[in-house]
Amino acid sequence: TTTIEYSINEANHVSVVVYDMSGRVVEELVNGTVEAGYHHINWNASQQASGIYFVKITSGDNLNIEKLLLLK
Repeated sequence: TTTIEYSINEANHVSVVVYDMSGRVVEELVNGTVEAGYHHINWNASQQASGIYFVKITSGDNLNIEKLLLLK
């Protein structure tokens, strides 16, 4: 399990999606309107293989992509 943290300045539609190295969607963690402030999501990756994953966080016009290394 890992914690993904983000903050937004105003209420907006937020999407948090985890992708594998091939660009396939592994899991959609958030897809909806989120209030302004600091947020965290716990991702349980116990069903996923070890490897590199990407987390794409979008909020309005903002886009952030983070790389995750999953080791078991």
